[in-house]
Amino acid sequence: MAAARSTQSATGIRGPEGGKGSSRGGGPGRVGGAVRSVGRALHFPVTGTARGIRRVTHAHGAGESGLGKLIELHAVNGAGDVMITVALASTVFFSVPTDEARGRVALYLAITMAPFTLLAPVIGPLLDRVPHGRRAAMATAMLARALLALLLSVAVVSGGIELYPAALGVLVASKAYGVVRSAVVPRLLPPRFSLVKANSRVTLGGLLATGAAAPVGAGLQLIGPRWPLYGACVIFIAGTFLSFSLPRGVDSAKGEDTALLAADAGHLHGPHRSGTLKRPGLRTVGTAVTHGLAANAALRCLSGFLIFFLAFLLREHPIAGQSAAVSLGIVGVAAGAGNALGTAVGAWLRSRAPELIIVTVVAVELGVAVTAAVLFGPVLVACLGAVAGFAQALAKLSLDAMIQRDVPERVRTSAFARVETLLQMSWVLGGAIGIALPLNGVLGLAVAAAIVAVGWFTTVRGLLSSARHGGPSRPRVA
Repeated sequence: MAAARSTQSATGIRGPEGGKGSSRGGGPGRVGGAVRSVGRALHFPVTGTARGIRRVTHAHGAGESGLGKLIELHAVNGAGDVMITVALASTVFFSVPTDEARGRVALYLAITMAPFTLLAPVIGPLLDRVPHGRRAAMATAMLARALLALLLSVAVVSGGIELYPAALGVLVASKAYGVVRSAVVPRLLPPRFSLVKANSRVTLGGLLATGAAAPVGAGLQLIGPRWPLYGACVIFIAGTFLSFSLPRGVDSAKGEDTALLAADAGHLHGPHRSGTLKRPGLRTVGTAVTHGLAANAALRCLSGFLIFFLAFLLREHPIAGQSAAVSLGIVGVAAGAGNALGTAVGAWLRSRAPELIIVTVVAVELGVAVTAAVLFGPVLVACLGAVAGFAQALAKLSLDAMIQRDVPERVRTSAFARVETLLQMSWVLGGAIGIALPLNGVLGLAVAAAIVAVGWFTTVRGLLSSARHGGPSRPRVA
């Protein structure tokens, strides 16, 4: 036995518990290790990307406050909405000749947008009644769109009338999510974060997700008209669960009240403090916020107009050498890039007078619109789309900054709901004008310039006056 032990020791062989002896029988172990290595290599792009996204969305205290979760939820929302948009655009717009498409889109607007215009003013007040259930409201909006996407997946194939009420339901649920999200953001501000910076991060997350999901939706559309809607259903179900991952604090209504469009003098701020209005609301802060809202409404009206007018114009008269789909894609990418740039600039910009930012971007947009109308051409049309996206994003962030600065905290979340609803109604109005006009590029862009001009000339004096009264003592807003 001693000799055996000596021989065993000399040859490096050990017992079944392991040691050097296991190296001879370690073939399966090495194979298992190789399999695990291959598995890690295959799933690393997914997990690595997820970890990278999580680091970005949770940076600078956003993870601790819960803002990072909201950014991710808004990204899911944007991805799901663009999937439905791809499916409906292919069904209502691209699948039929231009004249018939105009009739279909007009019918779509009449059946969906008109009722929405009536329902939109009700969304904010209804959501004000459930301040303790904001997470549930967002989850309900997600789940409703998941179920409606399944209903639409049947309608886009059969062409049934259920397409229109289902599309209306998707629109209403999407806007309900939007106003709740606006009300939630102030509850999730990290330390040393302004509201405009937080909103810009949330918006930018949604834009990036939309840009990433759009080609995926287009690829699914090639498989079949139902597949983008199946994808939207899966995305919105994920958003339903993600809604409840937000901090419980978003359901708190402590210190809040309802914002109306009139105010009492006890809440008045700034140069209009001596006024004697009766009920609390947006006029509590003087004319700065209402003028900023009017300017933003003009830009949102322009956005709705350009979407519908250019969609038909470029389909009938595409950019030279390009198909209608490519022409629309060029303008769409330009607008999306401008929107993303405006959002990024809004997060970076430091200004004591957001009124001046609004006046400036609307003036630039007016100049570009007039130039595009006079010197009509494909390059100027793309430039108009890019500048419109940039101006809309930066002006909206500046309006957010004024609300943060001027609106009392106890009515601020309700004010965001009212503002978002009014802006959506402006978009509907612009879309209706765009679908009604004849397909004449110079005429259409002249109307676009007129929309911006009305918004600028009716608000510039009030915004500049508000900026002057504010003086250098006003706090930074970005």
